[in-house]
Amino acid sequence: MARIEANTAGADEAVVLNQQGFIAEGTADNIFIVKDECLMTPPVTDGALDGITRGIVLEIASNLSIKVRECSLTVYDLYTADECFLTGTGAELIPVSEVAGRQLNTPPAPLFKKVAAYFADELGKDALFH
Repeated sequence: MARIEANTAGADEAVVLNQQGFIAEGTADNIFIVKDECLMTPPVTDGALDGITRGIVLEIASNLSIKVRECSLTVYDLYTADECFLTGTGAELIPVSEVAGRQLNTPPAPLFKKVAAYFADELGKDALFH
């Protein structure tokens, strides 16, 4: 239903909130934001799927000494994020340039580029299936 609603609104993806109003995930992917060089993602206790690619991104962040927080996120956190990206087994890593028509603060997305490069170089395209 959320995907249909997003498509009707002209959006590529929808953000799913849990009963407390915190971000859980996208309709078929996990969500990450970057704020002040810290990578943040909702915890599974907020309804985020404990996805394979999500876990790989958390490992990559650790390998790259990127500060990571699994914490409850609000829509405001999305609006004020420096960067945002989605992860999924089929889609892998997808950068997000705007949320609800609002351009994100850092279009070059340096942390996303660092994580995506590591993902591509070290894991390869078929890494999720090994």
